[in-house]
Amino acid sequence: MAQVANPIIKRALVSVSNKDGIVELCSILTTEFGIEIISTGGTLSTLKDSNVKAKDITEFTGFPEMMDGRVKTLHPKVHGGILARRGLDEEVMDANDILPIDLVIVNLYPFAETIAKKDVTMEIAIENIDIGGPSMVRSSAKNNKHVTVIVDPGDYSLLLEEMRNNEGFVAHEKRLSLAQKAFTHTANYDTTISGYLSSITGEDFPDRIFAKYQKREEMRYGENPHQKAAFYIDETKPVNGLGNAIQLQGKQLSYNNIADTDAAYECVKSFQEPTCVIVKHANPCGIATDKNLTEAYEKAFKGDETSAFGGIIALNRPLDETTAKRIVDNQFVEVIIAPGVLDAALEITKSKENVRVLDTKELGSPEVGNKILSVTGGLLIQNTDNASISLEDLKIVSKRKPTDEEINDCLFAWKVCKFVKSNAIVYAKNNQTIGIGAGQ
Repeated sequence: MAQVANPIIKRALVSVSNKDGIVELCSILTTEFGIEIISTGGTLSTLKDSNVKAKDITEFTGFPEMMDGRVKTLHPKVHGGILARRGLDEEVMDANDILPIDLVIVNLYPFAETIAKKDVTMEIAIENIDIGGPSMVRSSAKNNKHVTVIVDPGDYSLLLEEMRNNEGFVAHEKRLSLAQKAFTHTANYDTTISGYLSSITGEDFPDRIFAKYQKREEMRYGENPHQKAAFYIDETKPVNGLGNAIQLQGKQLSYNNIADTDAAYECVKSFQEPTCVIVKHANPCGIATDKNLTEAYEKAFKGDETSAFGGIIALNRPLDETTAKRIVDNQFVEVIIAPGVLDAALEITKSKENVRVLDTKELGSPEVGNKILSVTGGLLIQNTDNASISLEDLKIVSKRKPTDEEINDCLFAWKVCKFVKSNAIVYAKNNQTIGIGAGQ
């Protein structure tokens, strides 16, 4: 790569939705480095309210904001200043009264947060699609040879450190890294918008799909010790489950822990009454429903005490003190996941410090949407299996009509079958699994 000049930052354009830390940053940029700040709308008001010197974008461009703020930074003086190639475009810039912009600090309208609200309308969602912001981000990322772009408030300290270490500029290696982050940021933003509109139009399988995942953590290893692995969160599905669970105690989750815990928790969501699901190697080995959580756990554990050892326990009620004590007294367990953990229960589980305790706060509904399976060279996608069997679906063909209790156990076993690897055999009695056979 050819040697790239490192321009001193003299002028910055600042327009952010997330105002965290922006006053402190701009105050340092103006007082310590003498940088001219150009800003817009709410950001400008925030800076001026804190006595941070900043110029209105309309004064900079000589053109007013219009259409209720829809058009304010889409102007040649803005994008010309960002995209200008230093040492090459000065003549054009002088002829058109365009000043160079060396630093762009932008984060976008909170579209993902907006559509996550239950009462959001199409009109509100559309108005939260940022146009000018992504345009400035992309322009500055493209021209990383001359311009620094910041899209994450978490990078404010990095920016200041670089400028202090380099007498007012950011090294090109860092600018390039920040540009990559900026393009990822806008790509994720557009993917969220595309996904939302696809959900509105009702397309199950569009011609093209775009994934949007955020790395939550790297695993110690994958399914086997020689494999590397990481856990990514699907940001397009704000559902209650493993992805948003809070770990209250225990060792770091392993790759296999996460796979098994997800299987257990999605299974327990299918039951209305207090239920416990115990999973080993991604298959249920004990499931039971009862009048309270403690009894449900005891019955699930007795369904297969041997397989339950070192298993995953999922509950559809908050973990209480009595249930927690039964669990730690009965068995070695890798993970306990529940929609809430009482303080008294956590005091009990702390006696087993390696046990991973996860709190999802709310149970949530069974997963909806599509399931994705990676295959060599592509993906298999199908609708999530949310089919259920009710009493009305049953047709009695035997000579002896089953009792109400037997029918209830049959429906219970059918519900379990969905979460057992095919072909599945489930024996159940009194809302308790007696035997589960996977891959039969």
